[in-house]
Amino acid sequence: MYEDFVATDRWTGEPQHCVWKGTVVAIATRHADATDIRFAVNGRPLWIAMPNQAWVEQKQLNGKVITDYLAAQAAGLFLKKSIENGYDNGREMYTMTVEEVLECTETVLQEAGRTDKLPQLPVVNSDAHPSELDFKLPGEPHTLATEI
Repeated sequence: MYEDFVATDRWTGEPQHCVWKGTVVAIATRHADATDIRFAVNGRPLWIAMPNQAWVEQKQLNGKVITDYLAAQAAGLFLKKSIENGYDNGREMYTMTVEEVLECTETVLQEAGRTDKLPQLPVVNSDAHPSELDFKLPGEPHTLATEI
């Protein structure tokens, strides 16, 4: 769906390959009441900030929660729409409103049918070599045992 997609920039007509890279609760990193979803757009980092109030309002609306997978997909949909509508591609961070989060989550759910049909993240190819991954888990050594 929206964890790995290509969108066409409205102004340049160039393809923008967008890949989900991670989700971070911004309270700890930026002291913001948001959840940040990181994408790589043609290899360049870009963040979508989603206000945490959207999680509260979603729960109040229908008793359902926004899962990590749903948040990543909603941010990806927002990014795709932004690129296709002529976003300012020089920025590194975009902030969604609560309403935009709720609209994008609803659209993603309509497309997927149910949350259990959303792609699980991270998408890891079982044949991939660990050095090909763009992140390290806490406690992982910085070099592979075979390189020592």
